[in-house]
Amino acid sequence: GEAGQALAWRMKHRFPATNAVIVGLVDDDLAKQGMYVEGCPVLGTCPDIPVLVEAHNITMIVVAIHNISGPNFRKILGFCEQTQALIKVVPDVFALMNTNQNTPLLRDVQPEDYLGRSPIGRHEAVDLNPVMNRVLLVTGAAGSIGSELSRQLVSYNPIALILVDNNESGLHDLVTEVNSISPQTRLVPVLADITDEEAMSELFDYHRPQVIFHAAAYKHVPMLELYPDQAVRVNVGGTRVVAELALDYGVERFVLISTDKAVNPSSVMGASKRMCELLMHSLSKQSNGRTLYTSVRFGNVLGSRGSVVPTFNRQIESGGPVTVTHRDMTRYFLTIPEAVNLVIHAACLTKSNDLFMLKMGEVVRIVELAERMIRMRGLRPYQDIDIQFTGVRPGEKLHEQLNSQAEHMTETIHPNIVQLVSENNGFRTDLFMEQVNLLLNHGLSDDMETLDQLLTISQADQVEKVSNG
Repeated sequence: GEAGQALAWRMKHRFPATNAVIVGLVDDDLAKQGMYVEGCPVLGTCPDIPVLVEAHNITMIVVAIHNISGPNFRKILGFCEQTQALIKVVPDVFALMNTNQNTPLLRDVQPEDYLGRSPIGRHEAVDLNPVMNRVLLVTGAAGSIGSELSRQLVSYNPIALILVDNNESGLHDLVTEVNSISPQTRLVPVLADITDEEAMSELFDYHRPQVIFHAAAYKHVPMLELYPDQAVRVNVGGTRVVAELALDYGVERFVLISTDKAVNPSSVMGASKRMCELLMHSLSKQSNGRTLYTSVRFGNVLGSRGSVVPTFNRQIESGGPVTVTHRDMTRYFLTIPEAVNLVIHAACLTKSNDLFMLKMGEVVRIVELAERMIRMRGLRPYQDIDIQFTGVRPGEKLHEQLNSQAEHMTETIHPNIVQLVSENNGFRTDLFMEQVNLLLNHGLSDDMETLDQLLTISQADQVEKVSNG
């Protein structure tokens, strides 16, 4: 393909000092067999890789395919892993087009590659004007999702980009980074806690945000099982503060970052995020279209702080063991840039009182991810680096769900965003808000399990039969 041709040309003409000799190429297109590319023969197809590596004493295999699905990449990787050769990847087409001499010729295989690589850009069918030339506010701006939102939103020519976080060092680092990316953008760092109603009121009164991306939340399931009151205070209370101020100040759009853990919650964290989704529904009813509220639900993102990828990397670097909770544990994954790009598009699709879900692709077995990460270091799972199974933690599920049985998926004009329509999403909003206020004012009861309390509030007399959307 084109990437292979470009690599062969670059190694000959721009990187001759690598001392690497291209023995040959493989391509599954039978019409290309026996051809020569930049003087290099096409020796066979992908299934031939193990035999070719042994026959030609090959020490490095380079995967030179830019747009490839996760299953196809893992299939190719499977052939490569049958050999002792080092496996590398060609950077994407945009990096190749960059004439900067510092652009790396090759890079290591990253966990993101297992999901497949596709271009991240603006979808022509979606009108993105609702987020362009606006005063934009990102809560939780220093977090994994919030920081990527900040990076991507500068390209939408914001009048101002307000970055809210209570992590001083993280906020400082983010402002420094985004300033270097887009020095012309007016950045407004706000060091504050979203549960501080006075500080949030001052922010809204002075800066008058027009579009809000609410990413601030506590997210670690085991930690919030230990500190459920903090899940209520930050996830529920903080969301209510910011979302109600959005209504008071006539914000145009409010986008809640939600999670697949809000589906049939088995954890305090998931139940608190389900309550946040229902806050969006309740405030949509109050707003009557003045402020458009929407929730965007998706699964795990690769590489976020505290997630399995950086954890596995640290464990491998320290010699193991790599710890996996259960051999059958699975998760859906997106890359952070892809998830954020879709969130921005969903913000523009909302008509209010929507619940969107990002298409997450195929499910990934966590143990297979761990095994592959070990092999990519040239090590052998269970031999050089052990994998230990530690047991499912409190609140965790073996398999996450992206939607409940009562939620029906409806396609949108964006191929990777679906709308969830459910009669059960609607309920007595007045009773729900009353119970939320009681919870935030009086705290959790000692007479009932925390998860049961939150689920009871979230099921507040579902008598209104409405369709989100």
